[in-house]
Amino acid sequence: MKAIILAAGKGTRMGKYTENLPKGMLNFNKKTLIERQIETLYSAGISDIAIVTGYQADKINYDNLTYFHNEKYNTTNMIETLMCAKEFFNDEILICYSDIIYSKQVIDICINTKIDIGVVVDKNWKELWKLRYGKIDYDLESLTVKNGKITELGKNLTSSVNLEYRYVGIVKLSLNGIKTFVKSYNNQKGKRWEQSGKSFEQGYMTDILNKIISDGDFVYPIIISGNWLEFDTNEDYEILSNALKNGLIDENYNIVSHPSACSLQS
Repeated sequence: MKAIILAAGKGTRMGKYTENLPKGMLNFNKKTLIERQIETLYSAGISDIAIVTGYQADKINYDNLTYFHNEKYNTTNMIETLMCAKEFFNDEILICYSDIIYSKQVIDICINTKIDIGVVVDKNWKELWKLRYGKIDYDLESLTVKNGKITELGKNLTSSVNLEYRYVGIVKLSLNGIKTFVKSYNNQKGKRWEQSGKSFEQGYMTDILNKIISDGDFVYPIIISGNWLEFDTNEDYEILSNALKNGLIDENYNIVSHPSACSLQS
Protein backbone atom coordinates (compact mmCIF):
# COMPACT_ATOMS: atom_id res chain seq x y z
CA MET A 1 0.00 0.00 0.00
CA LYS A 2 1.07 3.57 -0.77
CA ALA A 3 0.00 6.87 0.75
CA ILE A 4 -0.52 10.30 -0.78
CA ILE A 5 -0.62 13.40 1.41
CA LEU A 6 -2.43 16.34 -0.19
CA ALA A 7 -0.60 19.50 0.86
CA ALA A 8 -1.21 22.04 -1.92
CA GLY A 9 -3.76 24.38 -0.31
CA LYS A 10 -3.13 27.84 1.10
CA GLY A 11 -4.99 27.27 4.37
CA THR A 12 -6.65 30.68 4.19
CA ARG A 13 -8.71 30.06 7.34
CA MET A 14 -5.42 29.82 9.24
CA GLY A 15 -3.85 32.98 7.84
CA LYS A 16 -2.48 33.93 11.25
CA TYR A 17 -0.12 30.96 11.04
CA THR A 18 0.07 30.12 7.33
CA GLU A 19 0.96 33.45 5.74
CA ASN A 20 4.32 31.99 4.72
CA LEU A 21 3.83 28.33 5.56
CA PRO A 22 1.74 25.41 4.26
CA LYS A 23 -0.82 24.32 6.84
CA GLY A 24 0.67 20.84 7.03
CA MET A 25 3.96 22.34 8.20
CA LEU A 26 2.50 23.75 11.41
CA ASN A 27 4.19 22.39 14.51
CA PHE A 28 2.12 20.38 16.94
CA ASN A 29 4.09 19.39 20.02
CA LYS A 30 7.45 19.98 18.30
CA LYS A 31 6.70 18.08 15.08
CA THR A 32 4.89 19.24 11.96
CA LEU A 33 1.53 17.77 11.04
CA ILE A 34 3.06 16.19 7.93
CA GLU A 35 5.99 14.78 9.92
CA ARG A 36 3.54 13.18 12.34
CA GLN A 37 1.64 11.63 9.43
CA ILE A 38 4.84 10.27 7.88
CA GLU A 39 5.93 8.72 11.19
CA THR A 40 2.51 7.15 11.72
CA LEU A 41 2.40 5.74 8.19
CA TYR A 42 5.92 4.30 8.59
CA SER A 43 4.98 2.73 11.91
CA ALA A 44 2.04 1.00 10.19
CA GLY A 45 4.33 -0.39 7.48
CA ILE A 46 3.58 2.14 4.72
CA SER A 47 6.88 3.55 3.46
CA ASP A 48 6.01 4.49 -0.13
CA ILE A 49 4.66 7.98 0.45
CA ALA A 50 4.05 10.87 -1.92
CA ILE A 51 3.26 14.49 -1.10
CA VAL A 52 1.47 16.78 -3.53
CA THR A 53 2.66 20.33 -2.89
CA GLY A 54 1.37 23.69 -4.07
CA TYR A 55 1.46 26.76 -1.84
CA GLN A 56 4.95 27.40 -0.41
CA ALA A 57 6.13 24.10 -1.86
CA ASP A 58 9.77 24.78 -0.97
CA LYS A 59 8.89 24.59 2.72
CA ILE A 60 8.02 20.88 2.46
CA ASN A 61 11.18 18.81 2.20
CA TYR A 62 11.42 15.33 3.69
CA ASP A 63 13.86 12.66 2.55
CA ASN A 64 12.91 9.43 0.79
CA LEU A 65 9.49 10.59 -0.38
CA THR A 66 8.02 11.16 -3.85
CA TYR A 67 6.91 14.71 -4.67
CA PHE A 68 4.34 16.04 -7.10
CA HIS A 69 3.32 19.65 -7.55
CA ASN A 70 -0.01 21.28 -8.29
CA GLU A 71 0.94 24.41 -10.21
CA LYS A 72 -2.71 25.51 -10.20
CA TYR A 73 -3.12 25.28 -6.42
CA ASN A 74 -4.54 28.82 -6.37
CA THR A 75 -7.51 27.94 -8.57
CA THR A 76 -8.10 24.23 -7.89
CA ASN A 77 -9.08 22.01 -4.98
CA MET A 78 -8.48 18.53 -3.54
CA ILE A 79 -9.47 16.41 -6.55
CA GLU A 80 -7.16 18.22 -8.95
CA THR A 81 -4.37 18.10 -6.40
CA LEU A 82 -4.77 14.34 -6.11
CA MET A 83 -4.78 13.90 -9.88
CA CYS A 84 -1.37 15.55 -10.06
CA ALA A 85 -0.09 12.30 -8.53
CA LYS A 86 -1.83 9.95 -10.98
CA GLU A 87 1.41 8.25 -11.97
CA PHE A 88 1.52 7.04 -8.34
CA PHE A 89 -1.77 5.15 -8.84
CA ASN A 90 -0.20 1.71 -9.42
CA ASP A 91 -0.98 0.17 -6.06
CA GLU A 92 -3.71 0.52 -3.46
CA ILE A 93 -3.45 3.93 -1.85
CA LEU A 94 -4.42 5.92 1.19
CA ILE A 95 -5.25 9.54 0.41
CA CYS A 96 -4.71 11.81 3.40
CA TYR A 97 -5.37 15.52 3.90
CA SER A 98 -2.32 17.37 5.24
CA ASP A 99 -4.20 19.23 7.99
CA ILE A 100 -5.04 16.15 10.06
CA ILE A 101 -3.09 13.80 12.31
CA TYR A 102 -4.10 10.31 13.35
CA SER A 103 -2.90 7.37 15.38
CA LYS A 104 -1.43 4.11 14.09
CA GLN A 105 -4.70 2.40 15.04
CA VAL A 106 -6.50 4.38 12.32
CA ILE A 107 -4.06 3.26 9.63
CA ASP A 108 -4.11 -0.33 10.87
CA ILE A 109 -7.90 -0.37 10.48
CA CYS A 110 -7.56 1.02 6.94
CA ILE A 111 -4.98 -1.60 5.99
CA ASN A 112 -7.09 -4.46 7.38
CA THR A 113 -10.34 -3.31 5.75
CA LYS A 114 -10.50 -5.09 2.40
CA ILE A 115 -12.69 -2.91 0.18
CA ASP A 116 -12.28 -1.08 -3.12
CA ILE A 117 -13.36 2.39 -2.00
CA GLY A 118 -13.38 3.28 1.67
CA VAL A 119 -13.84 6.54 3.55
CA VAL A 120 -12.62 6.90 7.13
CA VAL A 121 -15.47 8.18 9.31
CA ASP A 122 -15.51 8.95 13.03
CA LYS A 123 -18.44 7.77 15.12
CA ASN A 124 -17.09 9.67 18.15
CA TRP A 125 -16.72 13.02 16.33
CA LYS A 126 -18.90 14.95 18.78
CA GLU A 127 -16.18 14.79 21.44
CA LEU A 128 -13.74 16.56 19.14
CA TRP A 129 -16.35 19.13 18.15
CA LYS A 130 -17.10 19.91 21.80
CA LEU A 131 -13.41 20.57 22.37
CA ARG A 132 -12.90 22.62 19.22
CA TYR A 133 -16.08 24.67 19.24
CA GLY A 134 -17.75 24.14 22.59
CA LYS A 135 -20.78 22.88 20.67
CA ILE A 136 -21.78 20.24 18.13
CA ASP A 137 -23.99 22.09 15.64
CA TYR A 138 -21.22 23.87 13.77
CA ASP A 139 -19.25 23.19 10.55
CA LEU A 140 -21.31 20.14 9.67
CA GLU A 141 -21.65 18.08 6.51
CA SER A 142 -23.85 15.13 5.70
CA LEU A 143 -22.70 11.52 5.77
CA THR A 144 -25.32 8.80 5.55
CA VAL A 145 -24.60 5.10 6.07
CA LYS A 146 -27.20 2.47 5.19
CA ASN A 147 -26.75 -1.29 5.05
CA GLY A 148 -23.01 -0.94 5.55
CA LYS A 149 -22.47 1.50 2.69
CA ILE A 150 -22.21 5.28 2.42
CA THR A 151 -25.21 6.48 0.44
CA GLU A 152 -24.50 10.21 0.44
CA LEU A 153 -21.99 12.68 1.86
CA GLY A 154 -20.67 16.22 1.66
CA LYS A 155 -23.78 18.40 1.88
CA ASN A 156 -23.62 21.38 4.27
CA LEU A 157 -25.84 20.94 7.31
CA THR A 158 -26.99 23.22 10.12
CA SER A 159 -28.10 20.49 12.54
CA SER A 160 -26.39 17.38 13.90
CA VAL A 161 -29.67 15.52 14.37
CA ASN A 162 -29.23 11.98 13.04
CA LEU A 163 -25.64 12.78 12.00
CA GLU A 164 -23.88 9.67 13.25
CA TYR A 165 -20.52 9.95 11.48
CA ARG A 166 -18.00 12.59 10.43
CA TYR A 167 -15.77 12.45 7.35
CA VAL A 168 -12.16 12.50 8.54
CA GLY A 169 -10.11 13.26 5.43
CA ILE A 170 -8.67 9.82 4.64
CA VAL A 171 -9.78 7.74 1.64
CA LYS A 172 -8.65 4.21 0.73
CA LEU A 173 -8.63 3.01 -2.88
CA SER A 174 -7.73 -0.46 -4.14
CA LEU A 175 -6.54 -0.83 -7.73
CA ASN A 176 -10.15 -1.44 -8.77
CA GLY A 177 -11.21 1.53 -6.66
CA ILE A 178 -8.66 3.70 -8.44
CA LYS A 179 -10.14 2.70 -11.81
CA THR A 180 -13.62 3.64 -10.60
CA PHE A 181 -12.35 6.93 -9.18
CA VAL A 182 -10.56 7.90 -12.41
CA LYS A 183 -13.58 6.87 -14.51
CA SER A 184 -15.87 9.14 -12.50
CA TYR A 185 -13.32 11.95 -12.72
CA ASN A 186 -13.07 11.66 -16.51
CA ASN A 187 -16.85 11.45 -16.93
CA GLN A 188 -17.31 14.62 -14.90
CA LYS A 189 -14.85 16.81 -16.81
CA GLY A 190 -16.27 20.19 -17.80
CA LYS A 191 -19.34 19.82 -15.54
CA ARG A 192 -20.20 21.29 -12.18
CA TRP A 193 -20.23 18.95 -9.22
CA GLU A 194 -23.78 18.11 -8.21
CA GLN A 195 -23.27 18.01 -4.43
CA SER A 196 -21.42 21.30 -3.92
CA GLY A 197 -22.26 23.13 -7.13
CA LYS A 198 -18.55 23.89 -7.54
CA SER A 199 -16.84 24.04 -10.92
CA PHE A 200 -15.03 20.91 -12.07
CA GLU A 201 -11.57 22.12 -11.00
CA GLN A 202 -12.87 23.39 -7.66
CA GLY A 203 -14.45 20.10 -6.60
CA TYR A 204 -14.10 18.70 -3.12
CA MET A 205 -13.13 15.10 -2.43
CA THR A 206 -16.66 14.54 -1.13
CA ASP A 207 -17.98 15.67 -4.54
CA ILE A 208 -16.33 12.87 -6.43
CA LEU A 209 -17.13 10.31 -3.73
CA ASN A 210 -20.77 11.35 -3.92
CA LYS A 211 -20.67 11.06 -7.73
CA ILE A 212 -19.21 7.56 -7.49
CA ILE A 213 -22.17 6.64 -5.27
CA SER A 214 -24.63 8.31 -7.68
CA ASP A 215 -23.09 6.33 -10.54
CA GLY A 216 -24.03 3.12 -8.75
CA ASP A 217 -20.65 2.11 -7.34
CA PHE A 218 -20.12 1.25 -3.68
CA VAL A 219 -18.34 3.46 -1.15
CA TYR A 220 -17.86 1.92 2.28
CA PRO A 221 -17.28 3.54 5.66
CA ILE A 222 -14.11 2.70 7.54
CA ILE A 223 -15.37 3.39 11.03
CA ILE A 224 -13.10 4.71 13.78
CA SER A 225 -13.79 6.15 17.22
CA GLY A 226 -11.59 9.20 17.79
CA ASN A 227 -7.81 8.82 17.33
CA TRP A 228 -7.50 11.87 15.06
CA LEU A 229 -7.38 15.67 15.09
CA GLU A 230 -8.12 18.29 12.44
CA PHE A 231 -6.64 21.78 12.11
CA ASP A 232 -8.91 23.99 10.04
CA THR A 233 -8.78 27.40 11.72
CA ASN A 234 -6.51 29.56 13.88
CA GLU A 235 -8.70 28.66 16.84
CA ASP A 236 -8.32 24.93 16.15
CA TYR A 237 -4.56 25.23 16.29
CA GLU A 238 -4.57 27.19 19.51
CA ILE A 239 -7.23 25.11 21.28
CA LEU A 240 -5.80 21.73 20.31
CA SER A 241 -2.20 22.75 21.07
CA ASN A 242 -3.20 23.96 24.52
CA ALA A 243 -5.41 20.93 25.10
CA LEU A 244 -2.47 18.62 24.42
CA LYS A 245 -0.25 20.70 26.70
CA ASN A 246 -2.85 20.53 29.47
CA GLY A 247 -3.33 16.76 29.18
CA LEU A 248 -6.81 16.93 27.66
CA ILE A 249 -5.69 14.94 24.59
CA ASP A 250 -3.83 11.65 24.95
CA GLU A 251 -0.94 10.33 22.86
CA ASN A 252 -3.37 8.65 20.45
CA TYR A 253 -5.20 11.96 19.85
CA ASN A 254 -8.25 10.98 21.87
CA ILE A 255 -10.15 13.61 23.84
CA VAL A 256 -9.99 12.76 27.54
CA SER A 257 -11.68 15.97 28.73
CA HIS A 258 -13.18 19.02 27.06
CA PRO A 259 -13.58 22.31 28.93
CA SER A 260 -15.06 25.26 27.06
CA ALA A 261 -13.23 26.01 23.83
CA CYS A 262 -12.75 29.67 24.80
CA SER A 263 -10.73 28.74 27.89
CA LEU A 264 -8.15 26.99 25.70
CA GLN A 265 -7.54 29.78 23.19
CA SER A 266 -4.21 31.54 23.65
